[in-house]
Amino acid sequence: MKAPRRYARDMRGYGPDKPDPKWPGGARICVQIVVNYEEGGENSLLHGDAASEGFLSEIPGALPWPGQRHWNMESIYEYGARAGFWRVHRLLTEMRAPATVYGVATALARSPEQVAAMKAAGWEIASHGLKWIDHRDMSPEEEARQIREAVRLHREVVGEPPRGWYTGRTSVNTVRLTAAEGFDYISDTYDDDLPYWLDHDGHGNPLKPQLVIPYTLDANDMRFATPQGFNSGDQFFAYLRDSFDALYAEGVGGRASMMSVGLHCRLIGRPGRIVALRRFLEHVRKHPGVWIPTRLEIANHWREVHPHHPPHMRPSRMDRAEFVAWFGGLFGAPWVAERAFLLELGPAHDSPVGLLSAFMRVLRAAPAVELRAALEGQPELALIQKADSAAALAELEARLLPRLRDFMS
Repeated sequence: MKAPRRYARDMRGYGPDKPDPKWPGGARICVQIVVNYEEGGENSLLHGDAASEGFLSEIPGALPWPGQRHWNMESIYEYGARAGFWRVHRLLTEMRAPATVYGVATALARSPEQVAAMKAAGWEIASHGLKWIDHRDMSPEEEARQIREAVRLHREVVGEPPRGWYTGRTSVNTVRLTAAEGFDYISDTYDDDLPYWLDHDGHGNPLKPQLVIPYTLDANDMRFATPQGFNSGDQFFAYLRDSFDALYAEGVGGRASMMSVGLHCRLIGRPGRIVALRRFLEHVRKHPGVWIPTRLEIANHWREVHPHHPPHMRPSRMDRAEFVAWFGGLFGAPWVAERAFLLELGPAHDSPVGLLSAFMRVLRAAPAVELRAALEGQPELALIQKADSAAALAELEARLLPRLRDFMS
């Protein structure tokens, strides 16, 4: 028998019935603000890199300059540290809006006054890696070394190790490597409106359960520096306001969500943009039932209210014998379960509806003689089958769903 195919990506998540986050005070929405502190950690010959930075700046279409310093690029990043940070810091402290800093360790080390201001404001300082560089071509061994070095330097500069992590310019190994380090949360995903527990590495391999607090690239000032992005503060404000209003309206009856807002000192810290952030915060403050925490506060809340509980059953992780033992008797024809086992099963099939879809695919693809034999094993469908096999399959599907729900509950 050929080996089964398994799909590592999770296209289901919480499905149609997401959990009630039970935010403190019964809040209808959680708004979380991230300040990405990257200035001084970007690609530069001064930092031992092979080329200048080419990412997220005011220079349209900027490319790295191999072997050369890019004076304009360096000065744009310097603006973020010298002027932009303080403008953002003043606004957030004035508005009493706590923030999580994603701090690049080498950037923090080069900005002692900014770090002191972050700490004085009570902001959480999470790790944004050792350097603000692309990790996609980095070996797993080198990336793991840099993660450990980032934690060491972060502790040295900040006074305590980071409790959260976000690389941003990731490799395919980043989530696995950071999950192995024991952070309270990691954020290198953009796949949900709520935190969740991850117990696989994206390749189908098991992980010790890791809390994930997803981040965002849409409600993010980085789009001031991308071709398809914001051209004015009004556009940024309108997008943040509409995102907030949509989630706030949804957040009744246990359907509350989380809104992430991503900021960069060299981008939102410009005078023509900071007003948009002020207008958004003022809009948020007009609404009751809003919780504005740090990411670490979210992690602590989630761990207390929604601790990790592994599902009772995961068909996509069963071996053939276990799968057939559980499901072969549903049809009086074990071949249905055997063929379903060989399909491209994944996390989406670890629900009653998903698993039923796999079984129905097998039946719909079966030769007529095999389908007839399978249906004849269901006496209550015999009469329907004689007249219309499609109707018999539809009736079988309706009858099997509650049985699968019982199996998997």
